[in-house]
Amino acid sequence: MAGKSPSTQPKSGARSAPKTAAKKSATKKPAKRKGGARNATKPSSVPTPKPAGKIPDFTPEQDLDAYRMMLTIRRFEEKAGQMYGMGLIGGFCHLYIGQEAVVVGVQTSVKEGDQVITGYRDHGHMIACGMDIKGVMAELTGREGGLSKGKGGSMHMFSREKDFYGGHGIVGAQVSLGTGLAFANRYRGNDNVSYVYFGDGAANQGQVYESFNMAELWQLPVVYVIENNQYAMGTAISRASAQTDLSKRGVSFNIPGEQVDGMDVRAVADAANRAADFCRSGKGPYILEMNTYRYRGHSMSDPAKYRAREEVNKMREEHDPLEQVKARILKAGVLDEAALKKIDTEVRALVMEAANFAQESPEPDPSELWTDIVAPSPAGEVQS
Repeated sequence: MAGKSPSTQPKSGARSAPKTAAKKSATKKPAKRKGGARNATKPSSVPTPKPAGKIPDFTPEQDLDAYRMMLTIRRFEEKAGQMYGMGLIGGFCHLYIGQEAVVVGVQTSVKEGDQVITGYRDHGHMIACGMDIKGVMAELTGREGGLSKGKGGSMHMFSREKDFYGGHGIVGAQVSLGTGLAFANRYRGNDNVSYVYFGDGAANQGQVYESFNMAELWQLPVVYVIENNQYAMGTAISRASAQTDLSKRGVSFNIPGEQVDGMDVRAVADAANRAADFCRSGKGPYILEMNTYRYRGHSMSDPAKYRAREEVNKMREEHDPLEQVKARILKAGVLDEAALKKIDTEVRALVMEAANFAQESPEPDPSELWTDIVAPSPAGEVQS
């Protein structure tokens, strides 16, 4: 007895527990949690949710338009990555390669006066909104011909003409701003919709849920587009989110949502048009979770070692948004391989023209530091 710890001694008059039970209890392993940290090392894969009904087919013209726009975004981003590697683009540079079907599909539901706002992976959104690719590329290189006069860079470009209210570098910051745009639409009594894009990482930000709450309370016309590329800044969604079905994030606010195959431009367009109609009819906000995938790292400085190369290759081979459209075009006999190669040649020439413009445009004059800070009044006086 002398060698035993006091904790093992039964109290006087107390019955000691059977030794077999005590031993079994001591060696019992904690139960594994589903979806938690214990299985977080499993490779992520993109879910492809099936729609309630058949996805409406695109017309040949719609397929061609979508293909050309997605190809323009793809070639632009490839060139931007090349220029970043050459040191012509500084700072951060987040490429949209792999996610092109999301913004191109959503844009089919956008009408004049609707607003678009997004985060820092924003080049594709600008191009899909119709902004000049020369101005986009020049802004990436910090030149005078850029859409923000060389002062914003990759993450901060705007176009009031195109109702594009910017890429934003602060994670989730655009969600509250985009909700404010929807409030303005409601206040003015128009039927415009605010499209607010953010990623799976931003979906865990507190200001997102404050925005959800206000949007539902005031029945604001806003479509929240969650671009779930599965890894946020570099952490698989299964390790970062207790609820990985992000379309359900609005349930506690009574906001409807749905998951969409974000690699199929037709599925995206179908869901976006239904969501827009919902908002325009005065029913309040709607959430679309676009299950998509980025082929490159979070930014150009990210080697993306947190996922297997085989996983990326599988996505490219089986779910690539451009290849899906290309296959439909060829199958329908709309164009042949030679005609599609001609389109690619034309797009590459436009992108090269933009790259040359970006390099030849002068750097902004230092006096630009003092512009766009205050707004002039109707009488021409400066107001703070």
